[in-house]
Amino acid sequence: MQETIQTSSLYSEDLAPVPPDKRTWGTWNYAALWISMSLCIPTYMLASSLIGGGMNWWQAVLTIFLGNTVVLIPMILNGHAGAKYGIPFPVFARASFGTKGANIPAMLRAIVACGWFGIQTWIGGFALYQMLRLWMPSLETLPQIFPSSFGLATGPAICFFAFWLLNMLVVFLGVESIRKLLVFKAFFLPVAALALLFWAINASHGLGPILKEPSKFSTNADFWNFFFPALTGMVGFWATLSLNIPDFTRYAKSQKAQINGQIIGLPPSMTLFAFIGVVVTSATMIIYRQTIWDPVVLAGKFNSKLLVSIAMIAVALSTLATNIAANIVSPANDFANISPKKINFKTGGLITGIIGICIFPWKLIADPGGYIFTWLVGYSSLLGPVGGIMIADYYFIRKQHLVAKDLYLHKGQYSFTNGFNYKAIIALLLGILPNIPGFLVTIKVLDINSIPAWITHLYNYAWFVGFFVSGILYLVLMPSYKTQIVEEEINETAYVAVD
Repeated sequence: MQETIQTSSLYSEDLAPVPPDKRTWGTWNYAALWISMSLCIPTYMLASSLIGGGMNWWQAVLTIFLGNTVVLIPMILNGHAGAKYGIPFPVFARASFGTKGANIPAMLRAIVACGWFGIQTWIGGFALYQMLRLWMPSLETLPQIFPSSFGLATGPAICFFAFWLLNMLVVFLGVESIRKLLVFKAFFLPVAALALLFWAINASHGLGPILKEPSKFSTNADFWNFFFPALTGMVGFWATLSLNIPDFTRYAKSQKAQINGQIIGLPPSMTLFAFIGVVVTSATMIIYRQTIWDPVVLAGKFNSKLLVSIAMIAVALSTLATNIAANIVSPANDFANISPKKINFKTGGLITGIIGICIFPWKLIADPGGYIFTWLVGYSSLLGPVGGIMIADYYFIRKQHLVAKDLYLHKGQYSFTNGFNYKAIIALLLGILPNIPGFLVTIKVLDINSIPAWITHLYNYAWFVGFFVSGILYLVLMPSYKTQIVEEEINETAYVAVD
């Protein structure tokens, strides 16, 4: 029996191309999407962690603006295929990695999403802890039940796991149950951010003292040694979305809608919310004589029990909404790509939740160094090469032409060798390789003196190194491959290319 899209094990309703009549997202839908995703606690912490690392306010804000302007480029380029063919990221990856090989970039992206799920869950759980300890002081003095190497106190651990269970309950009930919370988040976080900004300005007696806080770098060399990995970290912050942006652009009315919407929504909103984080964090140095870069910790220092309780409940609800929308939906698609007929949304959500615990998120965000140099820069070294390969394949090898139905067939032109494009896998591994020594030095597995300095320093540019090394190698390895360009009519069975 001849294989068709519907009978193929590579096909499911979740991964199917979006038909043209259901592509309804316009420019302002994408702008609103980015504004909503940018207004979150990790964005605030991203900005304030730069202050904690030694930057002054304008250095931090400029670094964030530059990073988001850079990542906007692959965001728009990868978004093109989603808007043209209505396909999600794991299906798009089949064109370059093969119908089975696409599971490799999909899993790399999914594991990172699990990490973000863990971080957001820790933030929400810690917000609950900050509230409950005011009403139940004994929560702070519970006997230690975890090994000291875990770095996890009992009280915060209980709240973390309680919040994790709440997330899993929402996954079980379905995404529709979170829609009202998303609306709440859209209204609450901007108001809360502005309230925090006005508090910082008032408590510091105006913006003047805040903006006069100097950089802590004693030499230019010290600044540049921090700036470049920080810039890579800023790019890495949205490196996940720069890959799976087709999950969203597949609903675009046109290419113009996704391009203009992302330009309007991403760099400005990230920079504005980052500025608020920078100002408030700088103010904590003036007010408390210490840099507090975690807003949940900062709110816990307020005197009013009621004020802290309201703030922490709001943070927890807002984080819950963000977590389900941003960190469950995408990895669910990625896990589904492993076995589209067997793994559904609930199963993918549970897998995400379990891995999210295993990455010890409380350690990742415990200090600016761990957050930027280990987490953000580290995973950017994995995702940069994937982005370089996908963009090189789509724009230089295939000239923006795909055969949509073959992306769902085991015997189509994207099956390569038993479903794997080994040239893409080789390019991926060689793109990751230069960053491994620097990463091992950063996590203190290797001694810094055991590796030549120039090799270690490559890690400071991890996303850029991986992106260009893998992209260029892929082009070198693939010129003998002849793509089959076929223009097909759109019909109800196969939703094929549209410009």
